[in-house]
Amino acid sequence: MKNAILLVNLGSPDSYAVKDVRRYLGEFLMDERVIDFPQWFRTFLIKGIILNTRPKKSAAAYQSIWWDEGSPLMVLSKRLQKAVQKETNLPVALGMRYGTPSIYEAIKGLQDENPDLENISLIPLYPHYAMSSYETVVVKAREVVEAHFPHLNMKVKKPFYNDPAYVEILAQSLKDALPAEYDQILFSYHGVPERQIKKGDVSKAHCLNVANCCQKDSPVQQFCYRHQTVDTTRLVAEKLNLDAKKYSTSFQSRLGPIQWLTPYTDKTIEDFAKNGVKKLVVLCPAFVSDCLETIEEIGEEAREDFLHHGGEEFTLVPCLNDQVSWAKLLAHYGEEMFVHV
Repeated sequence: MKNAILLVNLGSPDSYAVKDVRRYLGEFLMDERVIDFPQWFRTFLIKGIILNTRPKKSAAAYQSIWWDEGSPLMVLSKRLQKAVQKETNLPVALGMRYGTPSIYEAIKGLQDENPDLENISLIPLYPHYAMSSYETVVVKAREVVEAHFPHLNMKVKKPFYNDPAYVEILAQSLKDALPAEYDQILFSYHGVPERQIKKGDVSKAHCLNVANCCQKDSPVQQFCYRHQTVDTTRLVAEKLNLDAKKYSTSFQSRLGPIQWLTPYTDKTIEDFAKNGVKKLVVLCPAFVSDCLETIEEIGEEAREDFLHHGGEEFTLVPCLNDQVSWAKLLAHYGEEMFVHV
């Protein structure tokens, strides 16, 4: 085979042992696109403080969601890779930005099994552009190819947050999970610091500087995570003809005292419960595979908080995981990039 598809997801610790979680968090948090402080301060913050306190807590969280087969994100990502492979004749490999299998290991496996390999279609498993997710995968993959596989040509799938086919699948997954009655639907996206949104604005004058900036067209929105999440919510809501008063968008997983994108998911869910929302539905479209942030942070912590403050029914919509329609779309994404190769 001359062409192959490479899927890349975030990654996961090898186990929920504290040492494995510490090693994983070290690689993840030392990425300059995740914690975008100067290296000296990032090293002090991560290695001097966070890695001495956070791994034990994170290990307990991972243990609470761990499956017999391993980390849910890893298990589901491997299932997805197999599902995509069923939909295409091209070789399909799976790599992780952090942990194993690494991007290098994934490409090396493709090369070893396909000596005539010339082209790789890279699909970061992130619908939206963010420097801490999509961008870091693309940069790392290009570094690996340049250093170890310079003979390979790599094409990269652009963020697909507003692709009608993707929106259709996401909308259908929400529709399938909706209970007969509900009070609110919350689209909870992974949060990022506001400064990263501003960094992505090459104009330095639009993002978070203009009123309703996400609703006003601008070339910078191709790199604006906030705009793209808002757009995904809007498109799904339009597809399902949702009542504008019965859905909203929020951001989860903030870390530290700095300003992150708002509204915050935990505060939003608590306010819903305190203000009479009894039946809440939550989906997490920033993730395509269920993981710690969906299963534990939302499915366990957020659920408990909602019920504690007066809520009665909490529905977590599963991620797309290895749904057949999703696997078919990824296979199509991979194949279409070779049309002009």
